[in-house]
Amino acid sequence: MTDVAIQIDTLSKTYKGGKRALDGVTFDVPRGQIFGLLGPNGAGKSTLINILAGLVNRTGGSARIWGFDIGQDARNAKASIGIVPQEILFDPFFTPRESLEIQAALYGVPRDKRRTDELLAAVHLSDKADAYARTLSGGMKRRLLVAKAMVHSPPVLVLDEPTAGVDIELRQQLWAYVRELNAAGVTVVLTTHYLEEAEELCDRIAIINHGRLIANEPTRALVGMAQEKIVEVTVDRDIAAAPANACFDKVLLKGSRVLEISYRKDRVNAGEVLAALQGAGLGIVDVSTKEADLEDVFLNLTRAAA
Repeated sequence: MTDVAIQIDTLSKTYKGGKRALDGVTFDVPRGQIFGLLGPNGAGKSTLINILAGLVNRTGGSARIWGFDIGQDARNAKASIGIVPQEILFDPFFTPRESLEIQAALYGVPRDKRRTDELLAAVHLSDKADAYARTLSGGMKRRLLVAKAMVHSPPVLVLDEPTAGVDIELRQQLWAYVRELNAAGVTVVLTTHYLEEAEELCDRIAIINHGRLIANEPTRALVGMAQEKIVEVTVDRDIAAAPANACFDKVLLKGSRVLEISYRKDRVNAGEVLAALQGAGLGIVDVSTKEADLEDVFLNLTRAAA
């Protein structure tokens, strides 16, 4: 066995009609990490996940889950992964307890090995264990999906937009549980539109756009790719117009004494920006900076690849 949880090699998918959803995507998901899979709507993320889940047939390439080829050893590959879908899918006439028991039976988990009560407690549904699923709130249904994905104790868990449309408290509860799973050795693959979530949670992030892989880096390295920085400077007197300088990319006058200056950190540094202001005869009273974040990188990369 290798240190790779998921291995994707030149994976392609072309739908009837010629739409190419995946175009030779290649990357590895390291074991034991929380791995982010990001991209705009329609980028190919769900197609990739559905191929791993066995719901969509690939056109070309290969994929392995925990060392098992999804084509040649589909049974073991499916047993090695749990999928939490983006859509809320459930049977309204089963209780959460019954849903987990049925799911475990489908995976061939013996009765004495099932963790139904443990999973219900982990996703804060113990008090709803015997209520009809149709009476659960949207957030409860989403938590039930996470529990269903874990009934067979897979070493890999894929979460497809798990916090879409849920409140802040539930989101925090869900991420606390994901961190617990990861600490226990579960490799987590996450797709999300909340970039601050990905930046906080993920060890590594891959970005797909128009079916192609455009980035695959450790999160800190990816954030470090952002070259634009912003400094907000309060000066010592009222000014009618923002000063111009070759080291400024953009200058915005936010108040009679407050300037917001954008510059590229690969060309100049903050000291040169402040020196340019002083050279224009302005005294500096206060300075604050805005660090680049994942959103800046994501937008820059996807625009460049469009």
